[in-house]
Amino acid sequence: MVNRRLLGLGVCVGAMVLSAWGCGGSDGPTTPIDDTDNVDPRPGVDAGTGGDTDAGTDAGTDIDAGTDAGTDAGTDAGTDAGTDAGTDGGTDAGTVDPWPADPVTNYSDRYGIGRVKSVSVDLGKNIWVLDGDRIGVVRADTQKLVWVGGPVGQAAEGQPSSVICGGEAGRAYVGYYADDLGVDPEWPDIHTNFIVTAKPCEIPVNETTCFPFSPRRLQFYKQGDVDAVKLDASGQVVLEGHINQSRRANKDANGNPFIQTGPTVVDGVSLGIRNSNDHHFDEDRAMYSCTSVLRGPNKGDVFFGSNHGVTRIRGLTYNAHRHPVWFDARGSQYAGYTYGLGISPDGDVLIANEWNFGIVTPDTKLENWDDTTTAGINPQKVKSSYLPEVNSQETFDSWRGFQQTTDKKYYLGSKDLGLWEMTILSATNPFQKGTRVGADVPALGGINALASTNDGSLFIGTNTGGLYRLTPSKTVEKVADVRGNKVLQLVYDGSGTSGMLLVLTSEGLTVLRGH
Repeated sequence: MVNRRLLGLGVCVGAMVLSAWGCGGSDGPTTPIDDTDNVDPRPGVDAGTGGDTDAGTDAGTDIDAGTDAGTDAGTDAGTDAGTDAGTDGGTDAGTVDPWPADPVTNYSDRYGIGRVKSVSVDLGKNIWVLDGDRIGVVRADTQKLVWVGGPVGQAAEGQPSSVICGGEAGRAYVGYYADDLGVDPEWPDIHTNFIVTAKPCEIPVNETTCFPFSPRRLQFYKQGDVDAVKLDASGQVVLEGHINQSRRANKDANGNPFIQTGPTVVDGVSLGIRNSNDHHFDEDRAMYSCTSVLRGPNKGDVFFGSNHGVTRIRGLTYNAHRHPVWFDARGSQYAGYTYGLGISPDGDVLIANEWNFGIVTPDTKLENWDDTTTAGINPQKVKSSYLPEVNSQETFDSWRGFQQTTDKKYYLGSKDLGLWEMTILSATNPFQKGTRVGADVPALGGINALASTNDGSLFIGTNTGGLYRLTPSKTVEKVADVRGNKVLQLVYDGSGTSGMLLVLTSEGLTVLRGH
């Protein structure tokens, strides 16, 4: 895994240097085109690189990765696409809480969940679980565990699953892994993430070579990404669809706003999640983390952290992507794998990757998620920063959790370097101030997850020592009665009257109430 991350060296230029979370294209106007056959007749022109790097051209130039010419103008500018309310399971948050009120309950034993790899909760209080190619849900109405009948979606194609996150009532999203794209032996000069979709060939921006259409490379779109599943009217888990519909705010050549959507299928292949500003660049391939928005104006949205950045999903529609980055002396850009994702008490999105972290207040419109330049949209409390007290910028900090407690303090957890309180010096500063917390507690040296709760606590999931709690008075204590020393995931639902903390360990799922 480390070797793959180290391969993520690349560039992104122009506007990207000024607004460090932009990616793979220009924010300028494009000419809308007709897309009635759901396939772009003219290629987009954003350059791109692979893995955890960004779309761009040679480092040090002044050109952005491209314009959006050739992407679809879309037809639904007046609505928020993808906010389908047609799922059948559960009800929205705020209804009667169906789950045990006991301070500690072993859900693996009580509901037959056993050991699983990922858990989540949706707005209807249904508890979703992921176990390899099996997707299950403990329904809020019956409190019975229901497994999908067999592998569906990406799992049926043999793709390995990674994480699950609940969305609207009765809906969840499953993330999958896919390898970063490298140099193609057949086309060694093509950008690693550029997929030719039009026949007979296409010319990427800032290049002169016409690269022939390749049915083999088109298959790369089938790898990784995200599926949506739901509870149907009979109470069974079924595949709802592969997430492949992008949505992005843009302006045409005359400055008129429109919604850029782009194709979803080319030659029978679903494009999955790819850059919203140009569908040719398949950069967000492996999903490493996700977080659900369970309260506030964006509730029901889900954010996925990938090998490249953070994608936002609403209903069956997405916008990709944005991320914290850093640049070396040659102008090459580094965007690490995003393992750490959090939602602050006020609804900010907290993003932490292998090197850097950032904080953004998301606009309520999905299509604006990747906008880094428009004043008043997605203000960034921290653009792209690191903690010099932990490491140099070039060295992995391996962040695995990023949370803000109710007293407005920020905390970052590293898989190798412990727990750190982060103090913001300024939004645009390349570094912020870090203060070690709990250095005298050996178990806190390796952290896999963090969760902030309504009572002001910070729960700390360690790799070998079980679950700990940083109390509101800032003392560290071990949490008893949680089985398993290796904490895999912490998921908190504070939308009800009694907080619900899901603690997934190597031994199963335990739920704590009342925090």
